[in-house]
Amino acid sequence: MAGDRRPSILLTADCVGGVWTYATELALALAARGIHVHLAAMGAPLQARQRAMLEGCEGIELHESRFALEWMPDPWHEVDAAGEWLLGLEARLRPDLVHLNQFAFGALPFRAPKLVVGHSCVLPWWRAAQGGDAPAEWDAYRQRVRAGLQGADLVAAPTAAMLGSLEEFYGVRGVVLPNGRDPARFRPSAKQPFVFAAGRFWDEAKNLRALQAVAPQLDWPVHVAGADEAGVVGVRSLGMLSARGAARQLAQASICALPARYEPFGLTALEAGLAGCALVLGDLPSLREVWGDAAAYVAPEDHDALRAALQRLIADPGERERLAAAARRRAMAFSPDAMADAWQSACARLAPALAPQPEEAPCA
Repeated sequence: MAGDRRPSILLTADCVGGVWTYATELALALAARGIHVHLAAMGAPLQARQRAMLEGCEGIELHESRFALEWMPDPWHEVDAAGEWLLGLEARLRPDLVHLNQFAFGALPFRAPKLVVGHSCVLPWWRAAQGGDAPAEWDAYRQRVRAGLQGADLVAAPTAAMLGSLEEFYGVRGVVLPNGRDPARFRPSAKQPFVFAAGRFWDEAKNLRALQAVAPQLDWPVHVAGADEAGVVGVRSLGMLSARGAARQLAQASICALPARYEPFGLTALEAGLAGCALVLGDLPSLREVWGDAAAYVAPEDHDALRAALQRLIADPGERERLAAAARRRAMAFSPDAMADAWQSACARLAPALAPQPEEAPCA
């Protein structure tokens, strides 16, 4: 790397959902370009399967905590404590940029420029999953998210649809920074006769209850990865899977079904596309933005349409293979390199040290 000092960033992530996958994928891509990444984890204890995602790269330094996240019940004492922890890390590490994957921290007085990336938000989630506006109990969340977004030097989201919701609810503008996944981790293999899905049944936005309702009417079984939950019948519950375990399931699955009511980007769909699955997705602007004509779409509340779309692909191997090939071609555009290119282009305006350099330090 040219110069005496390797550029660095402080990157926050939570250990609860897809943000961990996004953050680790980005961290690996940036470390390969010679940027040292200080990865600050919070939200829950780091699990072995998550820690394994960082193996093989010396350009990432992990900082662990268990502070509650801003969307959790009564979190603000711990969110404030997390903010103090992050300010202390930043003062000691002196990164060139602070990349925040939680909203509230954008209001903190970091020395370095602040990028706040909105991956999901309770207010549009509530509208999509529950109908209407989130109740008054979320007023503190509204205020803290707005302050965080307004305090950012740059706001970003993985799709224009998600960015539009941040503008609608909070009056902020920003840039689109799409997610990415390494295609080497998700290779198709001999396809088997089953439908794959992932998520938690309690999350109305994932709408897995719709898939559960139609599963008994399909000629193929439905496998669902996610936390084991009581009372789930009609589908095969796979429980929580490691990254390798999920990749094995996707490699064999012929169809991936995600009939979501709310999905700002959809990492599971991206992984399924890379693994050569035909996609049946909820008809949402965000998912159409990502997938175009490379997926089949169904209205989230239309169980008959979901059953018909799945059964049609089950019965028609030619159409199933055509759609799977289209999904894989589309998915290849969302690579870690493309994600890092967009990130560097946006962040170099805030911190010139993060601009692409002629020499890179690759991960092992």
